[in-house]
Amino acid sequence: MAKVDEAARRRYAEDRERAQRLPELLEAVALAEQALEEAHAAGAGTEELHRCGVALDAALTEAMRAAYAEERVRIGPRGYNDRIYRRKRLAKPGIREATEVAERLLTAREAHRLHGIVRVPRSPVPA
Repeated sequence: MAKVDEAARRRYAEDRERAQRLPELLEAVALAEQALEEAHAAGAGTEELHRCGVALDAALTEAMRAAYAEERVRIGPRGYNDRIYRRKRLAKPGIREATEVAERLLTAREAHRLHGIVRVPRSPVPA
């Protein structure tokens, strides 16, 4: 059995802390989506829509990072150094579910970045 070095244990502990925050981060994503939808429905200005869009992007990014941390936690500390072990563990059903959640969040974030953040026009340069 391969030994797990101190760096892998440290990264594992950091990922475990981040993964524990996943439920609250998913709730933050839902709240940010709701705020953006409400701003659209209320006919908010460009700056407000941009602010809400950036807030949703930040929430999606943090949730996605936590979801990938959840995947690494489920793989275990040995997966940080042993790529064959990691690859084998990625095929397990529980880990596959964590990967699917992370990839859905990544896809949602990328789609939002492409189409969901309202661009604010640049102000003209004073002469």
